[in-house]
Amino acid sequence: MGFPIMPPSTPDLSGKMAIVGIGETDYADDYKAARAKAEGYTPPTPESLTKLAFVRALADSGLERKDIDGLTVSYLYGGPDVGDVARDLGLAPRFQQESFGLMAGTLPEVCGAIAEGKCDTVAMIYAVATRSIGRKFGGQVFGDDSGAPASYYYHNPWGFSSQAAHWSLIWRHYMERFGKTEADLAEVAVQLRKNAQLYPQAIMQKPLSVEDYLASRYIVKPLHLVDMCLVNDGAVCLILRRSDLAKGLAHVPVDIGGWGHSAVTANKMRTLVRERLRPQFQESGRQALAMAGIALKDVQHFEGYDASTIHLINHIEGHGFVEPGAGLDFCKSGEMDVNGSLPVNMAGGILSGSYMHGWNHVAEIVRQLRGEADARQIPDLEISLFTMA
Repeated sequence: MGFPIMPPSTPDLSGKMAIVGIGETDYADDYKAARAKAEGYTPPTPESLTKLAFVRALADSGLERKDIDGLTVSYLYGGPDVGDVARDLGLAPRFQQESFGLMAGTLPEVCGAIAEGKCDTVAMIYAVATRSIGRKFGGQVFGDDSGAPASYYYHNPWGFSSQAAHWSLIWRHYMERFGKTEADLAEVAVQLRKNAQLYPQAIMQKPLSVEDYLASRYIVKPLHLVDMCLVNDGAVCLILRRSDLAKGLAHVPVDIGGWGHSAVTANKMRTLVRERLRPQFQESGRQALAMAGIALKDVQHFEGYDASTIHLINHIEGHGFVEPGAGLDFCKSGEMDVNGSLPVNMAGGILSGSYMHGWNHVAEIVRQLRGEADARQIPDLEISLFTMA
């Protein structure tokens, strides 16, 4: 399993594949059960989570098992191999693959497989039992046996034992450059908590105020506990199909219009902290929008990988929805709300919703574009954008 090979962002592939089914596990219910540790409680496994998400996605699509001729599985922290999953689910795919766990790239990679004729209908499954296995992110025990890659995130001689250490540098630099305070960043956590309260399976439902944020403990100063993503168990299944075969199913298909990719190749610390990946956001966004034949102003809904609150502001500013330094005011003024000019992370993202490494963001996009998001439904929605960094 390695990083996905991104197919080219060519207009001839735009709209040729569609998401026709989604299935998710019960994030909030599982989280509460894990916290309660009631007598007889059995923690979920990657296998049990996989099966539940797949069964729900298949039912959602209206398809049958025999219609699924492709399968990908993504297990960041361990799980069965793809052949075993296929047998357990009663599938006989002609295309099967173990894919990288993060959502970025995995979806385009599968689109490429469909375009090449390797398959017509693919069940893409992601599952993690992160909380159940007691996986830790950072701290003195976080060493070479953790499975973490060597990177700027995990370089103990610098005091870095987790991503949060470098996120704090990003936020500190932002504070000094633009004259912002912790109370300003609190608005992001508060807004996503409001969004999460409108999604029944969001994990964090308790109301959050700026005062609550400021009273929460530091993780890596100046970032607080509620600036950080969740740690929970769960699974997501997406079913993709060739668009010409996606008509007449249980739901209106959600067409995949475009994708893009841009990597940091030099001066990584400067790019991460001072530039906040703006060049990469700009280039990947340019590719995706050009492929889809739309402009940034056409985007009505944005789902961004909110591993931390400052991450999300990097996305908003990096793509050019607002100018650098204006993202926190944009959030505070309500523009990221369901009735704002750019609703953002409407199921609470991974700060308050569920940490599924971007897969839950895509599931929310599908619900929104189908018009199935209930109280958090964005009116007259036609175009959504997801980005991960």
